[in-house]
Amino acid sequence: MTQAVSPFSSSFSFPDNTNQYWQGAPVVWAIGGSDCTGGAGIQADTKTIHNLGGLPNTIITAVTAQNAGGVKEINAVSDEVFRSQWSALEQAAMPSTIKVGMLANEAQVNTLITLLTELNQTCEEENWPRPIIVYDPVLAATSGDQLTESDLVPLIRDTLFPLVDVVTPNAKEVQKFAGTYMFSKDCMQRAAEAFIQLGCKKVVIKGGHIDLISGRSIDLAMSDDTRYWLNGAQIPTEHHHGTGCTFASAIAVFVAKGYHFRDAVTLAKGFITHGLIASSCLEGAYGPVLQTQLPTSLTVLPQTSNTWLTEWEDGPNLDTQPALSFPRINSDLFNLYPVVDSLEWLERLLKLGVTTIQYRDKTNSGEALEAAIQKAILLGKQYNAQLFINDYWQLAIKHQAYGVHLGQEDVQSADLNAIAHAKLRLGISTHGHFEFINALAIKPSYLAIGAVFPTKTKDMTGQIQGLSALKALCALQGQIPIVAIGGITLSNASQVLTCGAQAIAVVTAITEAKDPEHAVKQLSSLFE
Repeated sequence: MTQAVSPFSSSFSFPDNTNQYWQGAPVVWAIGGSDCTGGAGIQADTKTIHNLGGLPNTIITAVTAQNAGGVKEINAVSDEVFRSQWSALEQAAMPSTIKVGMLANEAQVNTLITLLTELNQTCEEENWPRPIIVYDPVLAATSGDQLTESDLVPLIRDTLFPLVDVVTPNAKEVQKFAGTYMFSKDCMQRAAEAFIQLGCKKVVIKGGHIDLISGRSIDLAMSDDTRYWLNGAQIPTEHHHGTGCTFASAIAVFVAKGYHFRDAVTLAKGFITHGLIASSCLEGAYGPVLQTQLPTSLTVLPQTSNTWLTEWEDGPNLDTQPALSFPRINSDLFNLYPVVDSLEWLERLLKLGVTTIQYRDKTNSGEALEAAIQKAILLGKQYNAQLFINDYWQLAIKHQAYGVHLGQEDVQSADLNAIAHAKLRLGISTHGHFEFINALAIKPSYLAIGAVFPTKTKDMTGQIQGLSALKALCALQGQIPIVAIGGITLSNASQVLTCGAQAIAVVTAITEAKDPEHAVKQLSSLFE
């Protein structure tokens, strides 16, 4: 018989990556009920947070006795036990996010409100970042069982919601809190607006129980006046116990890791889809969704849009969108990609042999702007370069530019059909998974991902991707070339290229270099 090794014995050693994991993992608190089957509640929260790279800390509000047949009994913990768990965690490590699930009674709601208010005051006094609160308003189980006192709705709505950053109600919870029946996209929009008016800063209306499009699960996320629609596959399986807890916990982890709200929701929906696909292979009666891993495939990630797309109603495939065809770029010339704001810099770099470049004019207007763009296009042709005009697509078409580069706002207003008809190459800026997936549907000539690092040229607070997100996005791109942009220098460019980007866009790495010609030579050598 093999003798067990104590984790405290001198012969025990942690895996090589243990310290690295613990040092880089954000602390996420999960507050909710314990599910003895392990499918939902604190157990689902813990598995989700751990599998997505967070450090789960838990506060149990109730011990439930439940199984596939339903909830048998709920035993709420006392106020003293609730507070002692909170105090122990507070003394150990401050959380980046707090995921709140089932609150068993009125006393627990009031206690949580008091503790959150005190925590916010402490963070303000100590100049600490305030934890983000993600609330899954658990009032009933997926099976239909009532899980909390029915008179909690007014208390939660009036006193807890103003402290919540993200709320994730399903159709039943929307009906109870907002009084809206869910049967159309307009109902979802009204419900989301109602939760914002109740004080929640952001809301995700889960559409798993709303039959808007056959075979599809449509969610609506809202932040202030910005809407994010997510269209995912509806997975036919009975093993969906714990999806609400898992979804909210996944959002909490992604937000804790610095993802933008829209990207956190996009990845969380992909995480649920992947888990449902995995659990659909299980045999037996009604069971739990599986908490798997970070979604890395377009097959499980949802389609995304800031507006409701009528094409979604015709079918689930991206091919149902208007057929656009943009010419391909020459991949052999797509490597070092400077972005310049003057004709002097443009000509100077073209003479050095730069083969792909962008002209971004932010100073001229009217006739002077058109003259500068026309001159830039002629220079690009003179040096046989892939010259992209930033933003001004009408002038790019008029003067027959090689290509045009558009930001996210410009994509919404530009005439993409006119650009495609003029046979201009199209590049699109993206910042995270939501915009990246949305832009992929247009099938442009290339996609830009940024900002990889903080940059001097633009304030990208809240949208810094980092190397891990860049690598994940590059893995999704298929046949569309990727250029990485934002804070890229000679010292970090090699790391960027190992993530899968074909090109690197730079600004100050050249324009603020002591020797720009030498900087171009060094950066270009990375592609040899």
